[in-house]
Amino acid sequence: MLTYLMGGRAGDTEITPKYVGEPRLMEIAVATLATDRALLLIGVPGTAKSWVSEHLAAAISGDSTLLVQGTAGTDENAIRYGWNYARLLAEGPSEAALVESPVMHAMREGKIARLEELTRVQSDVQDTLITVLSEKTLPVPELNTEVQAVRGFNLIATANNRDKGVNDLSSALKRRFNTVILPVPDSLEDELSIVTRRVESLGRSLGLPEVPAALDEIRRVVTVFRELRAGVTEDGKTKLKSPSGSLSVAEAISVVTNGLTLAAHFGDGELSSRDVAASVIGAVVKDPVQDQAVWNEYLETAIKKRAGWKEFYSACREVS
Repeated sequence: MLTYLMGGRAGDTEITPKYVGEPRLMEIAVATLATDRALLLIGVPGTAKSWVSEHLAAAISGDSTLLVQGTAGTDENAIRYGWNYARLLAEGPSEAALVESPVMHAMREGKIARLEELTRVQSDVQDTLITVLSEKTLPVPELNTEVQAVRGFNLIATANNRDKGVNDLSSALKRRFNTVILPVPDSLEDELSIVTRRVESLGRSLGLPEVPAALDEIRRVVTVFRELRAGVTEDGKTKLKSPSGSLSVAEAISVVTNGLTLAAHFGDGELSSRDVAASVIGAVVKDPVQDQAVWNEYLETAIKKRAGWKEFYSACREVS
């Protein structure tokens, strides 16, 4: 499983990495799911929480689709079960009228269930998980029965660092999880590797130009995101103001993919600064007043005099 996640060789087959980062984090995640504790993946937006969750579930269960998407409107039925009301009215409570949640289905089948954005879910709904995770049991009082989890069942939840304080987990629920914090990529090269690999994969499915011809522009996008996110240039010489957005790796992938699409359909097929400029600004400038001022200052203090970036600077000023 670790080879599947981190990449390597399995016999004569070369396995592509699903996660680029510290292998120890994936070892902890895999080891957690071999115990009776659930796994909670925490990180800022774009640190591959959902990606890792999906691939962990697929590697263990062969199925990553048993998913509950957490929102402020998620109710207990999404975690426990619901009813087919037509059959419920016609026949009364019965197994046939019961509608399983992804969590209940995972318990019956001994598979991994996933819950995205746990801290977006209301606190009273979160606590529905306590019995499921501690007793591995889901009571169905209407049928005077319960569902006992088959061996192999577990839960992977994700949460966003920036949502702290939205719906904090109770200490009782926290104890049921082992938490793994997924950091942003340590280096420019690591982040560049992630963006390049994902863009290549998306590009093949969309029929876009090959990535090697676009490496210079991808490096510029990744550099811009890292510098604005950190509030300092890569060389550490110039302090910067950070915009309100997260500027995640996922957003960098989206910016480059959109640029390649423009190059393929409305350009010469080769990614240029002009193709990425509009998408970069769209990702950076979420607040048209505050973020626009941050972006303009960044262009003038960090980009304008940078060697080899003249075309990128001009394209961004033109769009701005």
